[in-house]
Amino acid sequence: MKASELRELSDEQLEANLTNAMETLFRLRVQSQTERLDAPSELAKNRKLVARIKTIQGERAAAAAST
Repeated sequence: MKASELRELSDEQLEANLTNAMETLFRLRVQSQTERLDAPSELAKNRKLVARIKTIQGERAAAAAST
């Protein structure tokens, strides 16, 4: 997902996406250590997705704190 698409989501949807991305990232890490990954680029994609979601959550928290 792009950052613009993520910004349109509600806080609950963002949290659900973050949980899902973290679980996927965990499974990919375990798979990379125990067996071969089909697409090693998926690790980087999921790390970036987690970072995007956390950044948007941080922006929202900062905006809420300033008002």
